[in-house]
Amino acid sequence: MGTRCLLDLECTVTKSVPFSLLELASVREGDTVGETLANSVAYARHAEALGFQRFWLAEHHNMQGISSAATSVLIGHIAGATESIRVGSGGVMLPNHPPLVIAEQFGTLESLYPDRIDLGLGRAPGTDPMTSRALRREGLGAEQFPQDVAELQRLLGPLDASRAVNAIPGAGTNVPIWLLGSSLYSAQLAAQRGLPYAFAGHFAPRLYREALRIYRDQFQPSAQLDRPYAMLTVPAVPADSDEEAQYLTTTSYQRILALFRGQPLWMKPPVQSMAGLWNAEEEAGVKGFLGLQLLGTAESIQEQLDQLLDSVEVDELMVTVDLHDPVKRRHALDILAALEQFQAV
Repeated sequence: MGTRCLLDLECTVTKSVPFSLLELASVREGDTVGETLANSVAYARHAEALGFQRFWLAEHHNMQGISSAATSVLIGHIAGATESIRVGSGGVMLPNHPPLVIAEQFGTLESLYPDRIDLGLGRAPGTDPMTSRALRREGLGAEQFPQDVAELQRLLGPLDASRAVNAIPGAGTNVPIWLLGSSLYSAQLAAQRGLPYAFAGHFAPRLYREALRIYRDQFQPSAQLDRPYAMLTVPAVPADSDEEAQYLTTTSYQRILALFRGQPLWMKPPVQSMAGLWNAEEEAGVKGFLGLQLLGTAESIQEQLDQLLDSVEVDELMVTVDLHDPVKRRHALDILAALEQFQAV
């Protein structure tokens, strides 16, 4: 906690929390996947040096412009290129995978990188319906999610010799499981199971207050967690001036607009104006999608963060930084790390 005074008259208490990063391994238009992943490694190393808590990768499939489909592989790649930052999934879309496979993958990762691996789980497919059918086990989907979570907890817990099937490696690793969500369902399930919870405010800000309140109100202690631990994910465009931030955020605008239109999601350079690129309805939709965006200089973002952290109780912030220039993207982390709310680990 810190104290900040405005004009030596009005003082506010500033809450500090750990900051983490969510990475989609977004491909710039014209770049290769190899170049993209090299940039992701440099980004993760810079975050580690600054004291960010976690670096999570999101699972998406069949999306031109996003290269994080093989999530477990990338987690191992990033963990192997860093030394201390926690690396994990934000998240593994569990309906796409048998729990045994995920337990073996993350048990292996935990064995290679002890006490550094997180397993964040989502119940959406992370893709279109046709690709989802190509990935999914026959006949199972999101309705199986609670049972699959329970099975993963068992497989990553103590070895049970009475069972015919165990995760080897995996058993006894106790990889921390998180539940991720953008609605109220996962908040309730995380509370019932006594698991940490992350709300996806970077693309679905509408229900974040209600979901986080439900999670805290309904939380039941577990072997993994004795008290609620909630993380909120928000988009951010830090820059050296508010004008530059407004310019740089047009990269995000163009990608979300492409998402709405069902177009490839290549990361495009920023533009001076979005006029003529979207209509009024699309503009409202894109800006609603980014309703929790932190935008501007360190001073501007500090004010926005004070308002956000006064309105909701969170234990950690996870940030998405969707900038086209890798150098400016790493510099954005410098700005975030200089915030009064930033708690280095």
